[in-house]
Amino acid sequence: MSVIDTIKEQIENNDILLYMKGTPRFPQCGFSSRASEAVMACGERFAFVNILENPEIRAELPKYANWPTFPQLWVKGELIGGCDIICEMAESGELAQVIKEAAGPAEQGAE
Repeated sequence: MSVIDTIKEQIENNDILLYMKGTPRFPQCGFSSRASEAVMACGERFAFVNILENPEIRAELPKYANWPTFPQLWVKGELIGGCDIICEMAESGELAQVIKEAAGPAEQGAE
């Protein structure tokens, strides 16, 4: 399986997916920290990929996404954006709405 196939599979199999440096509990850069905090504040489960442990994904995802930086938030197969967009959406309340819709009624409130 190619790296691009792996990326496509991750995006298809996770309704809410954050590509970031580090993990939500131990982010490795300020942008990833702010982005993961904004997503966690929405109260839904989400998947993440630590690109520092996946150098192939770190190299290929920006080309695939046509988005040069990390973090990257993907919801229902669509790139939402990076840290600034995530934080702006969180402030307006739009992020919580998008995340809750993606999580679906069966998973609301899941831990």
